[in-house]
Amino acid sequence: MSAPWLTIIGLGEDGLNGLSSAAKGALEQAELVAGGARHLALAGSLRGRSLAWPSPIEAAYSEILAMRGKPVVVLASGDPFFYGVASVLAAHVDPSEMRVFPQVSSMSLAAARLGWALQDCAIVSLHGRALERIIPHLQPGRRILALSWDETTPAALARLLVARGLGLSRLMVLERLGGASARVVRSTAQDFDANDVHPLNIVGLEIVAAPDARIIPLAGGLPDDWFIHDGQITKRDTRAMTLGALAPRHGDLLWDIGAGSGSISIEWMLCSESLRAIAIEQSAARAANIRSNALALGVPDLQIIAGAAPDALAGLPAPDAVFIGGGATVAGVFEAAWAALKPGGRMVINAVTLETQAQLTTLFKAHGGRLVQLNFAEADAVGRFYGWRASMPVVMWQVTKQQVSKQPRTKQDTVDQGVTL
Repeated sequence: MSAPWLTIIGLGEDGLNGLSSAAKGALEQAELVAGGARHLALAGSLRGRSLAWPSPIEAAYSEILAMRGKPVVVLASGDPFFYGVASVLAAHVDPSEMRVFPQVSSMSLAAARLGWALQDCAIVSLHGRALERIIPHLQPGRRILALSWDETTPAALARLLVARGLGLSRLMVLERLGGASARVVRSTAQDFDANDVHPLNIVGLEIVAAPDARIIPLAGGLPDDWFIHDGQITKRDTRAMTLGALAPRHGDLLWDIGAGSGSISIEWMLCSESLRAIAIEQSAARAANIRSNALALGVPDLQIIAGAAPDALAGLPAPDAVFIGGGATVAGVFEAAWAALKPGGRMVINAVTLETQAQLTTLFKAHGGRLVQLNFAEADAVGRFYGWRASMPVVMWQVTKQQVSKQPRTKQDTVDQGVTL
């Protein structure tokens, strides 16, 4: 265990006045003080050398690590481990080498100012992240605290809410919390017109939805017409069954091969913010549709690869789950995906054509799993009456990769062993 040499200090808008004597002492003894220009200004005159964060910030890490064993201070906003630089530094420095003096986080200050229970709020960072990340959180009655990128974020959020039928939502811009210049601007989204917002702000939202508002459901199976597609889409009912078979778990990575509209990978990511997906699609036009769909439905971090499997799979991180919705009959696609799939990972392949269904029967015999036929019918007009309009049946093969593949247990197998089913 090494002695602590790196001190990470959270600063509020009150600057040094909000620090403990121990934090002030570390700052006075530091040979190097690193932080944003605003933090260095709040700290005032320093005995040690100062280092303002460069762009990109990663360029400063080597300079900090080169000081290992000498007193170094890093200044951060509020709680350094809450969307802060401390979590990044912890990947390079053992916790035994660090001391951390956190301040009250900006989210805690915002919740206290608004009188909201912090545990009941959705916390979203839009600082350096796509605005569309907030879309899945836009649920009627939801309270949201969003960390802004700059002074333009509140107006951008207001426009987004109005466009989605949420213009009556209450919007609170909380500026420079914790300091003498703190201010709260209140409005509805549709009436928001503040043009003097301070860059350092948090937006509080109370979501109010009009009857026609587009709300992302908390369960799978979005309407097909919510996706831009050219007909190559896993239909709503089949999609819901497919997601259940893929069984997403915290932090899992999905390969969506032959992604079409991206509906499977998008709904996979909507299940949890921790989930990741890579959509592989050989058509450039469809890949563009996937990007549009991902933004509109609030998963801008979906990775899209415009290329044909199996070649496009080379070098990708190993998946926890694989869905093959297109290209299953292409030579080498299953083999490459199966080889890359982690032990315990799930694979689902859907087939409509007889040729692909025949291939799934072969794979089922070789690897086990579950082979299911899905049949859906929807009421449709038949003259002045209604009848059932059946869609084409879909055969779904779902299998979990074991260390050693198991053969399916058939009725004949059990009869041979003297067991009656």
